[in-house]
Amino acid sequence: MKNIKLLICTFCIAIIISAKAQENLLFKNPNLPIETRVNDLVTRMSLDEKINQLMDYAPAIERLGIPEYNWWNESLHGVARAGYATVFPQSISIAASWNKDLIFNVANAISDEARAKHHEYLRRGEHGMYQGLTFWSPNINIFRDPRWGRGHETYGEDPYLTGQLGLQYVKGLQGTNEKYLKVVATAKHYAVHSGPEPSRHEFNAETNDIDLYETYLPAFRTLVKEGHVYSVMGAYNRFRGESASASPFLFDILRNKWGFNGYIVSDCGAVADIWKYHKITNDAASASALALKTGLDLNCGSTYKTLKEAIEKNLINENDIDIAVKRLFTARFKLGMFDPQDMVPYAQIPYAVNNNSAHNWLARKASQESIVLLKNKNQTLPLSKKIKKIAVIGPNANDIQSLWGNYNGTPSNPVTVLQGIKNKLEPNAQVEYSQGTDLATGIPAMNTIPSIYFETVNGIQGLTGQYYNNLEWEGEPVFTRIDDNIDFNWDIDTPSPKLKMGYYSIKWTGYIIAPKTGAYHISEWSKPFMTVEIEGGKISGGKNKHHPRIRSQEISLEAGKKYKIEVKYQNYYGDSTAKLLWAEPQDHLLENAIATANQSDAIVLVLGLNERLEGEEMKVEAEGFVGGDRTSLDLPFNQQNLMKAMMDTGKPVVLVLINGSALSINWANEHVPAILTAGYPGQQGGNAIADVIFGDYNPAGRLPVTYYKSVNQLPNFEDYNMKGRTYRYFREEPLYPFGFGLSYTMFNYSNLQLPDVIQTAKDIEVSVNVTNTGNWDGDEVVQLYITDEKASTPRPICQLEGFERVHIKKGDTKTVRFVLSARQFSIINKKGKRVIEPGWFSISVGGSQPDDTRNTQIKRLKYTGKTVSLED
Repeated sequence: MKNIKLLICTFCIAIIISAKAQENLLFKNPNLPIETRVNDLVTRMSLDEKINQLMDYAPAIERLGIPEYNWWNESLHGVARAGYATVFPQSISIAASWNKDLIFNVANAISDEARAKHHEYLRRGEHGMYQGLTFWSPNINIFRDPRWGRGHETYGEDPYLTGQLGLQYVKGLQGTNEKYLKVVATAKHYAVHSGPEPSRHEFNAETNDIDLYETYLPAFRTLVKEGHVYSVMGAYNRFRGESASASPFLFDILRNKWGFNGYIVSDCGAVADIWKYHKITNDAASASALALKTGLDLNCGSTYKTLKEAIEKNLINENDIDIAVKRLFTARFKLGMFDPQDMVPYAQIPYAVNNNSAHNWLARKASQESIVLLKNKNQTLPLSKKIKKIAVIGPNANDIQSLWGNYNGTPSNPVTVLQGIKNKLEPNAQVEYSQGTDLATGIPAMNTIPSIYFETVNGIQGLTGQYYNNLEWEGEPVFTRIDDNIDFNWDIDTPSPKLKMGYYSIKWTGYIIAPKTGAYHISEWSKPFMTVEIEGGKISGGKNKHHPRIRSQEISLEAGKKYKIEVKYQNYYGDSTAKLLWAEPQDHLLENAIATANQSDAIVLVLGLNERLEGEEMKVEAEGFVGGDRTSLDLPFNQQNLMKAMMDTGKPVVLVLINGSALSINWANEHVPAILTAGYPGQQGGNAIADVIFGDYNPAGRLPVTYYKSVNQLPNFEDYNMKGRTYRYFREEPLYPFGFGLSYTMFNYSNLQLPDVIQTAKDIEVSVNVTNTGNWDGDEVVQLYITDEKASTPRPICQLEGFERVHIKKGDTKTVRFVLSARQFSIINKKGKRVIEPGWFSISVGGSQPDDTRNTQIKRLKYTGKTVSLED
């Protein structure tokens, strides 16, 4: 008995001592400086524990009370892959708003939802992928070539516009609290990266110093020095022979010249690329050592597992690892992850903020402001709301996926163009829809397979669903039921409380019975991963499970015949979507569209692209597209045929383009009376487009990219030099220039004020009066361009250096002011140094580029001082 009492007493003492020891852990004291806390924590970690923290999945360190953490999250235009969220216009689309305040407000809403989701996951004991507070957005690469499939993730082709919009996005994401970060934003992909997609893991980008410092780096510099972005992601490709994820040259600029003090993360798999594809080193250990020693803190992937081997080979030492571990934990401490939640103001954001009505309204406003009116002959627009019969035609007219572009969240109530037009008109108006054609040949519109075409082995309508509490359909299912079809979105929940988020699988079996004989496209749409097997074929979500998108396979089915079907789904992170889709054989799409159009008073024709054609490293079997990139800037030829057929009806046609990259719509520009582009407009895109078409919103968007007449006007895609690219260096006539956009009203510019001569390099003030001379209230995007007329190195034709979006009522005048910094007059000289040289500069302020003399004011300024050197 005495021994038992002694044992209990000893155990109690041990608990007390342990508790006291925990109290004395400096890293747990929220009142100490973060640096002190981080240093204390890292000294307590073993080498293996440190290495494990340097990859995107960081396991728990239970003995220290450190929970597991997954660094991978996405928020490009809304919280992605984490259940229902507000989906705003894609980056290239909202860039067309040219509205810095709008970008900030959208990013602030996104970070509200991000925080709310994160803490809801924590309440549920979840720490998985897409549940954290470190977001790999924004993409601020320069959209130098419209063929790049990922260009719609960016803010366009101009370094100043990209930098200013990206800056506001970072501020809205990271918050304004002096102690805590709201979330971490990540500027990517540092730095010279914009296609081609198929060769990105082995491609070497080369460019001269002028283009590097004047085009590719400025936006990153702005986000680092002005936005204090806390994370930067390296690119896949090499730059000047060095991996962008292990480049001493690029990292020196980032850390030593710009003073970046956050952490650097690789793109996913990029460390493995160093030795596998770039052949810079011979194996994983040496690649990991090179990346870590250069300054790459976080490996998205698992190559850093070999860091211990690298230490054993004396390629690095433990101090090199400590530096990276400390940077990563500093970020987590700044996010308040180890402090009581009542101390962290952002932890108080309620889950109810997610996908709320205020954010839905903001999504509509963002979409409205992002619409660019390209043509409006004879005031075809706006259409009258009293119209009795309207035809809505085209493959993008009623396609939800065409609303958002890639890296998207899941909207709970998306509004297509068809639905938006129905919402706008009287109930007795006839709004008739016809698809008209596929998105491209071999890329049909996909719809959920109706329940009537499924049958269980027992002859009951639907499919037998078996639900397992593991990832591999092992053992007995937790429960079995008959599901009508496969059309599920469980948000951040699971199909049943009996299943654990991120750790369950489902198997559906039965028969599929086609209603008619022909070639069907069968596809899965899932998050995370699903495979489909039907007698005669197999469809898989593909090797890249983290970038889900619709992939289809053509299968011939005979009407009435039963085909065995097995669908297998795995959920290994929180977002839960499982849909089985098909495209039925379509024999008379064009004829049906013509018949529908002939019965109408007007036609809204909705054409363009979507993320099934342009995007990240993907297989596309359609003419004009390869690997996610484009080989042609034209609309798919089947869409062109549909457009010409609609014009042949003689009805008024309004062309609505849903697209992420520029289109060479030369025929449309000559023949279609009204054209607008909405980009990928987000969840409220249909309503916003209808607002513009029927005059409830006066469009004011401006193109953030040049629309070329043909791909033949462009240099080689793999040539990263800027000559002949973008409005800054393109000397031919474009179809629509950068900064172009029409309005339902008109504006006049007057009284441009700025100094005639300056003798010292200093900031100057510029002002101009803008008068709304038309009959509509509306927004105007005031654009300021500088042309350097005398320089020692080749200069851009002109370059944007200021912009403001202002609302002016009809008949009113507003004075718009800009402050130009001395740096904005600088160049990179022949020695690769940034300098301000004496010379003449033209300052143009107006609603477009300087060559449009109808609505611009231009004055010359002379700098007579000495050449001044600046730090870059």
